[in-house]
Amino acid sequence: MENLMNWFAENQELFYSYALNILIAFLIFIIGRIVARIIASTLNKILRHKQVDDTVSSFICSLAYGLLVLVAFIAAISHLGFNTTSLVAIVGAAGLAIGLALQGSLSNFASGILLITFKPFRAGDFVEIAGTAGIVEEVHVFSTNLRSPDNKTVIVPNGAITTDTITNYSTKPTRRIDLVIGVGYSADLAKTKEILTRVTKAHELVLKDEDVTVGVSELADSSVNFVVRPWVKTSDYWPVYFDLMQSIKVELDNAGIEIPFPQLSVHVNQENTNES
Repeated sequence: MENLMNWFAENQELFYSYALNILIAFLIFIIGRIVARIIASTLNKILRHKQVDDTVSSFICSLAYGLLVLVAFIAAISHLGFNTTSLVAIVGAAGLAIGLALQGSLSNFASGILLITFKPFRAGDFVEIAGTAGIVEEVHVFSTNLRSPDNKTVIVPNGAITTDTITNYSTKPTRRIDLVIGVGYSADLAKTKEILTRVTKAHELVLKDEDVTVGVSELADSSVNFVVRPWVKTSDYWPVYFDLMQSIKVELDNAGIEIPFPQLSVHVNQENTNES
């Protein structure tokens, strides 16, 4: 005990110096955590104000808090005289290794943040993404769930969505229907155009304040092709499409106008040979 007291008396100044450094390092870490919590909380409020998805905002705030706490920890141990260069290098190498191992998942996550932030489509929209068409059910940070027209669930990675074309059929209130109707070369073109125009404009769901385009678009191999282009509400697209196809066929048949179909004529030449 006496030896300990003597050592303390001889090294009192050194002891106080180490104790002060430890206390300062501890305060640096504690203050760093408090600042990190304040910054993360402020960031969370900003993201909520911007109506960012809760999952994304929670992840971003947690990541920001963790990085700030790590910075505070490195600053604290650096104050104690430890060489933090190696520690920073180890953390950087570990981060690089994890990033390489999870590059696919990280790409999907980054794409998910972009989709949720910029909202090129929402739940309930009918879209065509990454070569798949369907109704959007849910948008997650890693993938997007679609319901196909035949009621199948299709899970599309977000990375594939942002690197491809996105076609959203639900963003506009109206859509144009593009029909191609072929008639025979012997058909009366003026009468055909009159029938197509009349049948199309007569449909109750075709928008009356929009022009209906009807005209010859192509002189094909076996038919004269007309385009019929009415405008409808987006929600009425398919009902009107099917109705018009049926009504046009019936009216053209009633008028005696032929809708040709591909035919193949085979001519056989017979040669008479005399046997000698």
